[in-house]
Amino acid sequence: MTVKEDIKSISRVLTFWDKLTDAQQNLILDRIVTEKYQKGSTIHSGDMDCIGVLLIKKGEVRIYILSDEGKEITLYRLGEGEVCILSASCILDNITFDVHIDAETDSEVLVIDSNVYKQICRQNIYAESFTDKLVIDRFSDVMWAMEQILFMSFDKRLAIFLFDEITRNQTDMIDLTHEQIAKYVGSAREVVSRMLKYFANEGIVELSRGGVKVINKKKLKSLTL
Repeated sequence: MTVKEDIKSISRVLTFWDKLTDAQQNLILDRIVTEKYQKGSTIHSGDMDCIGVLLIKKGEVRIYILSDEGKEITLYRLGEGEVCILSASCILDNITFDVHIDAETDSEVLVIDSNVYKQICRQNIYAESFTDKLVIDRFSDVMWAMEQILFMSFDKRLAIFLFDEITRNQTDMIDLTHEQIAKYVGSAREVVSRMLKYFANEGIVELSRGGVKVINKKKLKSLTL
């Protein structure tokens, strides 16, 4: 049973909600479930079935691709109030690559059944338009991630990541290990460690066990330009 709080969240996140008929709304509510995932657990992987559209109620998830050699490239991350559509890639035409989704923190998500969502999109132009825009936005995120890896120097990529983190979390302290940062920026831990040490020698950051503190935001931002 979907509680009133969840219905409120659904109507806020799915901007086409008030354009649906009562029957369509009830169909979604009847086929939506709440799932909880512990930090580090797998929500979706390339060889799993199409699990459905994810509405992030609490926490944060990471969407990434995995090479045959096991190298991870983070495409983007989603937090509270955002929608993950690639977990329902079976409803999207011409999406042929496998994505993986992990819970970055203890997370709670609302999962809309793939077939139901696809049916609604076929019946309702507002739902279809919402989904198309969502796919375009996520594709832009993917292209930005690829552009950084292919065309940017690593010091700039790392600086962009660190600056985005302190801006997003509104704190100068980044509670991530070098291994975690490497996953986010699509590099090796050793490369990240060397560059962070260089940043520390330049007076941009301070390094501690399990974290990085930005001490010169102006100088860090200059590296992102």
